Amino acid sequence: MKRVIYSGAGLLLIALAFLVFNILSGLLFTNARLDLTEQKLYTISEGTESILEELKSPIELQFFYSDGAVRDRVALRNYARRVEELLRAYERAAGGKLKLQVIDPQPFSEEEDRAAELGLQAVPLDRGGDKVYFGLAGTNAEGHTQTIPFFPLDQEEFLEYEVSRLVQSLSTAQLPVVGVLSGLQINGGFDMRTQQATPPWMVLEDIRQLFHIESLKHDIDMIPTNVSVLMLVHPKQLPEQTLYAVDQFVMRGGKVLVFVDPFSEADPGSMMGPGGFAEEKASELEPLFKAWGLRMPADQVVADASYAMSVGIGPERRAVRHPGWLSLPQQALDADDVTTASLESLTLATTGLLEPLEGASTRFTPLLQSSGYAMPIEAGRFATLQNPEELLRGLEPTGERYTLAARIQGPAQSAYPNGIEGRKDGLKESDSINVIVVADTDLLSDRMWVQVQDFFGQRFPQPWADNGSFVINALDNLSGSDALISVRSRGRFARPFVVVEELQRQAENRFRETEEVLQSRLAETEAQLAELQSPDPEQALELTAEQQAALQGYMQEKLRIRKELREVRYQLNADIEALGRTLKFLNIALVPLLLTLGVLGLWFWRRRRPA
Repeated sequence: MKRVIYSGAGLLLIALAFLVFNILSGLLFTNARLDLTEQKLYTISEGTESILEELKSPIELQFFYSDGAVRDRVALRNYARRVEELLRAYERAAGGKLKLQVIDPQPFSEEEDRAAELGLQAVPLDRGGDKVYFGLAGTNAEGHTQTIPFFPLDQEEFLEYEVSRLVQSLSTAQLPVVGVLSGLQINGGFDMRTQQATPPWMVLEDIRQLFHIESLKHDIDMIPTNVSVLMLVHPKQLPEQTLYAVDQFVMRGGKVLVFVDPFSEADPGSMMGPGGFAEEKASELEPLFKAWGLRMPADQVVADASYAMSVGIGPERRAVRHPGWLSLPQQALDADDVTTASLESLTLATTGLLEPLEGASTRFTPLLQSSGYAMPIEAGRFATLQNPEELLRGLEPTGERYTLAARIQGPAQSAYPNGIEGRKDGLKESDSINVIVVADTDLLSDRMWVQVQDFFGQRFPQPWADNGSFVINALDNLSGSDALISVRSRGRFARPFVVVEELQRQAENRFRETEEVLQSRLAETEAQLAELQSPDPEQALELTAEQQAALQGYMQEKLRIRKELREVRYQLNADIEALGRTLKFLNIALVPLLLTLGVLGLWFWRRRRPA
């Protein structure tokens, strides 16, 4: 009886202590947070802290949120609380340099007029006409204003990046200048096939948020001195004066981000036949590359069986793997370079390969690489390719990992040591160059990395790969600013099923040969059936008994082969299904069983413990 009384009193004391602890912690540690997420999604990153520490003058943030209009919208209210908590954390970390004001703009009020004046978007909640403001406006000491018109609920993973970008843009007196010289219509243009205007590529919209873009002409003879980074996209047949301008820009210490391609699918080409068509879709910088210490073999595309993307072909959009379209996981990215260290995946199409030149004075650092199950193939094969499986069947991996993008650094000689006609006084060498070269241009196009949604006239990107972040990271690094890199690359909730993808690759390799044999036998059987069968029903009745028996035999053989094919294709997913069953068992049966055994063990231990 005493044990029962003591046990009950002990439990009561524990409950009271727990209640007191919760009350005191709520009063004393109101702002304390414990972030247990893998990517620390609810903790201000080092990049944001660096931006806040560098604030020279105060910034005022006004968070407009229609609290009264969304009382019944639980998801929106929870997200608004998340936004406000993050903004409060910014205010605390800024050490008095940032002031936050939370405003509930009532209908027909001065606050609502102020929100509209700042350019915030009032979004209707329903047909009843109720509208909600849910945006942010920032103003610096000079009176310049930046806004986030609306916080979409499906963009929560980019919340810190958007806020940090707004703060940094207000704290910087002048944006770095990116000079863009492009052989593709990245600024928007006209699609001859659809006869419609095309919008600017989303990667250019992302660049414009952080940099001032200056478009350069194809025949420019000098890169402007205000350009911080030169971005060359698909440079085709540049005149000598332009090549010399780029060369001298690099010799002066200018930074360059280059996108070349042996077969650019984003380039419409000239449609002059298979051979000419492939050549028209290629770009290169051979004289400059040679001076910088690298080369891109002409007419060579990297095909990779391990990193091949799944694409849909045919009317039924049957999923097949395209070895020329690559989905690069983290292990294919350089973990030590700031441009790629925090990225998760990149997607490329018909990319070339880069190689260092023997005896080069520069340092060649691979940033993106293929797997060991890759080989180079002729670019011209992609001009008429109908079924990517043809490439996959003929793939013979070399075991070598090919470089798809690289950083070139170190001392270099000019590609034109004697100058060009009319210009003989140029620089002949540089003690240190810094160039990033990517052997693909298609990674910049929207279809390779982002889905763009129109939301009340605004374009909201929904990235499914990190192509855009890679470009921005590279420009940030080359321009000397890397504060936003860690912010930009964090907080993506989509995680790849690495184990499932590896099981799928192993299954495909295991059953591909069997499937090919069965397909060959099926084709032979159907050909023999075609010889016996006639389109004329009357002639079909004239078959001899032996011919009819053979016909029946061939039909049975066809059914048996098709059954075997179905079984092989079913086996492709057998390991994945087995993994799913194992996980279900662990979640449904094993974990509760272990918990039950633990509770029973604790109960027996208490029963057997001496008084």
